[in-house]
Amino acid sequence: MTYQSDLLTTLAARGYIHQLTDAAALDALAAKQVVPGYIGFDPTAPSLHVGSLVQIMLLRRLQQTGHKPIVLMGGGTGKIGDPSFKDEARKLLAADGIQANVASIKRIFGRFLTFAPAGEMGGPNDAVLLDNAEWLDALEYIPFLREVGQHFSINRMLSFDSVKLRLDREQSLSFLEFNYMILQAYDFLELSRRAGCRLQMGGSDQWGNIVNGIELARRMDGTEVFGVTTPLITTADGGKMGKTMAGAVWLHEDQLPHFDYWQFWRNTDDRDVGRFLRLFTDLPLDEIARLESLGGAEINDAKKILATEATALCRGRDAADQAAETARRTFEEGAAGDSLPRFAVAPGPIGIVDALIGIGFCASRGEARRLIAGGGARIDGERVGDETATVTIGEAPVRISAGKKNHGLIEPIRPM
Repeated sequence: MTYQSDLLTTLAARGYIHQLTDAAALDALAAKQVVPGYIGFDPTAPSLHVGSLVQIMLLRRLQQTGHKPIVLMGGGTGKIGDPSFKDEARKLLAADGIQANVASIKRIFGRFLTFAPAGEMGGPNDAVLLDNAEWLDALEYIPFLREVGQHFSINRMLSFDSVKLRLDREQSLSFLEFNYMILQAYDFLELSRRAGCRLQMGGSDQWGNIVNGIELARRMDGTEVFGVTTPLITTADGGKMGKTMAGAVWLHEDQLPHFDYWQFWRNTDDRDVGRFLRLFTDLPLDEIARLESLGGAEINDAKKILATEATALCRGRDAADQAAETARRTFEEGAAGDSLPRFAVAPGPIGIVDALIGIGFCASRGEARRLIAGGGARIDGERVGDETATVTIGEAPVRISAGKKNHGLIEPIRPM
């Protein structure tokens, strides 16, 4: 489909669109005026991870095409937890834990968006950050049921895939969780009233919640609002985006070092390079087309560019360049780069199994033994074939490797 607006033209060209409500009307609106749009993020941890990055980039594209991003922190809904496509209820967080997570997560958005001054709505194109606890915490139960609850059909809510999947598996869905979709719909209504918000965006698992909000705004206020969802982002081998053997790929540097973040992108499957360049970098589309057409060993150059550009957006250009230089020195020159992960131990011998676990390359002794048996463990470039081998740590760090892509340093504990 050919769009009139820069917004939908950009989203379609870069692969962000999975579902749209009334595409023609949204396209016409975005072509003639600024469209405020929001995405909600529940503060379930101190940092978001790469699985949330496509949504952050969606807000970035909204701003780049002249519209107004609204980042909605779920200080209220986070007290319940979104049940969409989850096998079981989230662990309930205490109020102080939620607020600590909100404060921590806020930092990441400033790297992707240009914000209005704190406490202000700013200009037409300035991003704003709001917290739904501001209105949800003040709701009174009986008035809310009478004014809002009457617009929801239990039959319809049970038909949404996110709920059906849980029930079909005969997994418990609490009444608390069932209320989540009503509160999310109310968020859309509240944002349309407070900030003139006309668009909610989210992952494909949010389709039912978004449709609920659209219908609630129409029934209660007669307001026409819209929804866009993105496709589920998986890797070429079918894996979930952002999940690795070592765990989640966190966006905050205090949860994941710059080099590890860069290396995650460098390890992208050849088949995903073009798609990830479109989704997660600002490179022009013609340059991306050139990079994804590279064959053979040259595709590695495209992966390095992907890693550096994606890291620059999230961690800053200096961090990206430093990580790229560390990788070059480590892989091309065999040197020990400054940004490699490190594990400090007392001077003296340490077993190779303990070293692999301590630096985070293996999660268990069994996994470390299998890596050694398969020839994947190296000390200063030399393969270690004996699981009982030890590494002697003196004054200088020792380089340890797991496979071809994971490298780190075992170093002595320095006196304070």
